[in-house]
Amino acid sequence: MDNLWIYALGLTAQGLFSARMLVQWLRSEKERKVVNPTLFWALSLAASLLFFLYGWLREDFALMLGQVIGYYVYIWNLNAKGVWGRLGSWRRPVLFLLALVPVAALARMAFDWPTVSATLFHNDAIPRWLLIFGSAGQLIFSLRFLYQALYSARRGESLLPAGFWTISLIGAVIILTYGILRHDPVVILAQSFGLITYVRNLMLLRKERSA
Repeated sequence: MDNLWIYALGLTAQGLFSARMLVQWLRSEKERKVVNPTLFWALSLAASLLFFLYGWLREDFALMLGQVIGYYVYIWNLNAKGVWGRLGSWRRPVLFLLALVPVAALARMAFDWPTVSATLFHNDAIPRWLLIFGSAGQLIFSLRFLYQALYSARRGESLLPAGFWTISLIGAVIILTYGILRHDPVVILAQSFGLITYVRNLMLLRKERSA
């Protein structure tokens, strides 16, 4: 029964991740070019919080790692979209609380490191080689957002360039393989859907360049 609600949490998070891709995909198809809607980043932020908790409950370091980098990039992109500026006097406290969440979680882990280390890095359900493989996939997948943030910062606006989708595709293949080896239906379902949107966005960008 416990596993059911944990999987429900993971599916909710992945549902939000999938919703962001669906929103971006449908908007792009409508405009016949790759677009970057604000809702994409808002859904990403909410999903990231839930999926970090899912990774914790699943005692899966690879899944937790994948959320840390992207989380702060989501916050940055929402700022670039002008979302936080609309909060007025609430802007600073809201940003402070959002920024504090991963820090508090990591601090909690450090406080009880022997137990956390035994749980996350010496988990009999995840062989060491598989943990390294999954972590590498999550790291690559997360670096797409670091690439996106640097690319966007240089141009002064939030953008989704071709490199973002290419890195997404590579990372997704690795994570999908990891999910299959881990028998994790949440990861398998999410990455299978993601592959379609990554390929489609690359196709749309190619058409834009050839037009």
